[in-house]
Amino acid sequence: MSTTEIDANIVTQAADLITGAFRTQQPIGPVRDLLGVGDVARAYAVQEELTRRRLAVGAVIVGRKIGLTSPAVQQQLGVDQPDFGVLFADMDCSGAAQVPSRRLLQPKAEAEVAFILKDDLADGDLDDDQIRAAIDYAVAALEIVDSRIANWDITITDTVADNASSGLFVLADQRLTLDDFCPREVVMRMYADDELVSEGTGAACLGDPLNAVAWLARTARDYGEPLRAGQIILSGALGPMVPTPPGTRIRAEIGPLGSVSATFSPKEG
Repeated sequence: MSTTEIDANIVTQAADLITGAFRTQQPIGPVRDLLGVGDVARAYAVQEELTRRRLAVGAVIVGRKIGLTSPAVQQQLGVDQPDFGVLFADMDCSGAAQVPSRRLLQPKAEAEVAFILKDDLADGDLDDDQIRAAIDYAVAALEIVDSRIANWDITITDTVADNASSGLFVLADQRLTLDDFCPREVVMRMYADDELVSEGTGAACLGDPLNAVAWLARTARDYGEPLRAGQIILSGALGPMVPTPPGTRIRAEIGPLGSVSATFSPKEG
C-alpha cells in the first residue's frame, strides 16, 4: 500500500469518527494520534472530506470562520496559531427565537466581528488595501463553537479536522462599513444571564480583525478554495469563550456595532 493510500485511509477513518459523533451526538476521543499531533495539512484534508460529504447531501457554504486568533483562547486550548473552518447555511441562527441546544454537544460562545464580502479575494497581492476594499460591511456576531472531541481535549490537529470546532452562529442586524468604525479599536463585553463573563478588544484578534481576514484570504487561497463575494467571515474571538449550557442567555456588546444576543433552548428544544 502506498503512502498516498495510507494517508487516504487515515483521512477517511478520522472523517468517519467525526461524522459518527455528529450522527450519534456522542463526543469521541482525540483524533490527533491517528492523524499525527502536528500534521495540520492532514487535518485540513479531513476537514475537506467532511465538507465534501456535507455538500453531497445538499449543504450550502456561506462563508468561513477563523479560530484561535485571541491569545486568551489560544491559552485556553493550548495552541499557538490560527485555524479556519467552513460555515454552512444551516449553522446560521440569526433571528431565531432560540439556539437549538439539541444540535450541540459541549458549546461555548465567542463574541466576534463578522465581515461580509462584496468582492472575491482570489487574485492579487491580498494586501491591506485589497482586503479593506473587498469588505461590504461588518456586524456584531456570536459564534457558538462546539467540539466533537470529548472534554475539549484538543490540539490544533483535532480542532482543524473537526471543522475548526464549528457549531452555529448568530449575526446582529446593524451594519457598519469600514468607514464607520475601526475594528481594531472596538471594545467587547459579553454577558451570560446578565453577568459579565468575557471582555476584550479588537486588538485581541491578531492585533486587528482585518489581520485575521488577510490571514484567512491567503491561507484559503493556498488551500485552493479562495474567499468569494457574498461570504460571511467570522474573524475570531475578541475575548475568552464561555460555556453555554441549555437555557443560557448570552448578550455581547461590541463597540459601535452594537449588541448581539442568543438564548439557548432547553436540551429537548
